[in-house]
Parts: sequence; structure tokens; C-alpha cells
Amino acid sequence: MPKKGGKHAEMGKEMHTQCKRAKVEAACSPAVMNFENPDRLFGSLISPIKQEVFFREYWEQKPLLIQRNDPSVAAYYQSLFQVSDLKELCSQGLYYGRDINICRCVNGKKKVLNKEGKVNYMQLKKDFDQKKATIQFHQPQRFKEELWKIQEKLECYFGSLVGSNVYITPQGSQGLPPHYDDVEVFILQLEGEKHWRLYKPTVHLAREYNVESEDRIGNPTHEFILKPGDLLYFPRGTIHQADTPLGISYSTHVTISTYQNNSWGDFLLDAIPGLVFDTAKEDVALRRSIPRQLLMQVDVADSTKKLSSLLRRLAERLENTRELRSSDMKKDFIMNRLPPCLGCDSDPLTPGGKLPKIDSKIRLQFRDHAIITVEPDQENSVSTLKPHLICSGWEHGVGNVRYVETHMMGTEDDTACEEVTSQQTHGLRFPLSYLDALKQLWSSSTVYVKDLNLISDEEKENLALSLWTECLIEVL
Repeated sequence: MPKKGGKHAEMGKEMHTQCKRAKVEAACSPAVMNFENPDRLFGSLISPIKQEVFFREYWEQKPLLIQRNDPSVAAYYQSLFQVSDLKELCSQGLYYGRDINICRCVNGKKKVLNKEGKVNYMQLKKDFDQKKATIQFHQPQRFKEELWKIQEKLECYFGSLVGSNVYITPQGSQGLPPHYDDVEVFILQLEGEKHWRLYKPTVHLAREYNVESEDRIGNPTHEFILKPGDLLYFPRGTIHQADTPLGISYSTHVTISTYQNNSWGDFLLDAIPGLVFDTAKEDVALRRSIPRQLLMQVDVADSTKKLSSLLRRLAERLENTRELRSSDMKKDFIMNRLPPCLGCDSDPLTPGGKLPKIDSKIRLQFRDHAIITVEPDQENSVSTLKPHLICSGWEHGVGNVRYVETHMMGTEDDTACEEVTSQQTHGLRFPLSYLDALKQLWSSSTVYVKDLNLISDEEKENLALSLWTECLIEVL
């Protein structure tokens, strides 16, 4: 295991750079998480730091450590996941790799100790006690409703997938070597204590996970102990490692992560093809042929000026474009996000109540779980798209399954994943003429069906009935 940075009792004196600390006294402690709306939820998560301060001074810039001396917050954090939960969860049929990883950092490298097949609790406990192995529990929100509620609200807040993993590490042990991730990270300390060391990034805002050697990362920029109720944030690319100190029987924390592949670069890669397609319909410059044998040439320097000119034309069009073509990023988010948290005992959403009629007053439900997209009709293949086959769609994640094994984890079988995704129905498709009415519903608290921005009463009733069938509107 890598050498520690000094005695924990003298840690404050030996820090190279002090992390910003928010000492929270009981008198001003945050209430238990505020689930009133996504904004309130995130505000309560980082309290007492204000959201505007967080995004101005910390987000994608530097770590934030919030140390709370509040038993109520510590107790709430502990309720999110405990070591004692493992025995019951193992009886539900957990599998190595899919649900649980067993690992330990040995000589600066990650050693995976997974067995095959189902996880046996007694074997898991033996590896934990005798081999000093860390238990990594994937996506615990599948089993813990409170975590589901937190992640679902955070997905609404960020507009990005939010994943989680629980790490349980015995005393005097470390699960992972120094590394950096491709996600924004929020650490919630649930049980015991964890000794953390953070280092200056070698790749700022990294796009991939990577292990770094001790001789490359230098001295820690931040070093501290997390206790129950404490929260740590650090940007993607931040090199970090953590161990459970001697004398602490074990540590449990949950890592909440977001903003994977959610950069401007990703958005450009996703949106530019649609912009080029639309622009080429109107700008003959993009429809002219490339030079003969351009694809066969090694040196294309002579063509870069022409490409630069075309990119400037695209930029000019972009400045005057109100809407970009729906992107795969949107679809991936809406297909894979967590559904609204209605409670573990709630029945699956089914249409109910009064049918919408022309005189009905309606309002949108689950606004944070629906998006309006404009795109080519997907019934035609990409190669045979016709310019006039444009439709508007309303896609949503209301019917997604909470028990998604691959939430923010990917899958080894991409083909199987694509087949499952293609079979799911997460959206409605309408003619482009319905777009104004959809936007009207989106922006209004309530609206009468007869007042929808459509020409005929039949269209108005059809739109309302379609949305009602998907449980996206409520008839008042």
C-alpha cells in the first residue's frame, strides 16, 4: 500500500495546501435533504455553501471539503447505506462484477479479488476481514430508495446522468491506487472515517479514467479525514487516493458522480452533423464536390482553407439558428436516466382519472423528465432521409425502470444494449405543426385543450389524449 502522508493527528500541520473547509455548527446545520424540487435538493446537499458560490469558485476548478459536526446529518447519511445492509442484499442474488467488486491496492496497483457467479455473504465477509479487501457496490440506488430520490433529483438538476457506488474499506487498507476519473465527484461519508489525499491534475477535466504512479503525482495538495456527515467534491481529472486509518474498524462512503461525456466537445460532436445536414439543404457551398482524389491524399493542407471557410459559414448559420437538431446525447440521457421516485410500493404509472376532452383543463406532469426534440423521422433510415420528413417529438424517462443494472456503467454487450433500447418506447412523435402546442404545454402551468396552438379540435384532442396515455398530463 502506498506510504501515508504522515500521522493523522498532525495532518493539519503537514498539509501542503489547505482545502477550503466549511465548518457547520449544529445551530446552522442543514435540514435532512430537501426534496421539494431539484434546486432545493442540490442546495441542501452542499449546504452551507451557496449554489452560486459553488459554481463560481469550485465547479470544474478545485475541491471543496464540507466538514459537518452535526449528528442529524451524520445519522441521515448513515441511513443511505450501511455495512449491515450487505447480508440482506446478498440474499437477493448479487453477482460479482455486475453488482459487487472486491479489490485492494497492492504496491500501487489495483488487485481484483472477485469470485465467479453469485456473491456469498460469508465469503464476502471473509475477504473483507482477512484479505483487507474493499467492497465496491455498484449503483446502490437500485435497492435504496433514499439514494434513488437523491440521484433522480440530481439528474433533473444537472440534466445529466447521475450514478453512485458505495465503497466499504476495512481498517489499515486501501482499495484503489492513485487515479483520476472522467466524472464530477461528490463523496458522502456514511460510516467510520476515511483518510483522503488529493493531487494536482495531470490532465485537467479528464475524459477518461486513468491510474497514476506515486512518483509522477508528487505531494498531495490536500489531505484530510472525512467523518460521517462530511461531504467532499472534486472535479474530473483530480488525482486522489483514500484509505481507512488504523484504529477505525471500517469506512463506508458513497460516491455520487455526474457529467460523464457531457462537455462542449461532446455536444459539438453530437450537434454538428445535424447542423451540417440542415445547412447543406440551403447553402450550395456545402453541396459542391470535394476535390478529385481528396480521400486518397495524405497531405490535405490545400483543403484546410476551404474547410475553414465552410466552418465559418456553419458558425454564421448557428448564430441565427433557434433550434438544433435533436442529438444522441439527449436520447441517451432520456433513455437511461432514473424514473421519478414515487415510492417503492407505488404501482407502475398507468393512465388514470378523467379522459381529456376539448373543454378539459390540463397540466404537464413530470416536466423535469420530458424533453421536446426536433429531428428527422426515424422511420426512415439515415441514408434515405428526405428534407421534408421533419417531425417534433416528446421524449421522456417516466417509464424507465429503476432497477437498471447498467446505469452509468456501460455494458460489455453494446449490441444487446442497442436492441433493448430500440424496443423501449420512451417517446411520442407528432408532425412539426404540433411543435408550438407542445411548447405551450411546456411553458404553461395549466392550459385548456381548446386553447392549444393547433388548427382543429381533433388535433387538440389527439395531442392531449396521446400525452395522457403516457401519463405526461393530468386532467384537472
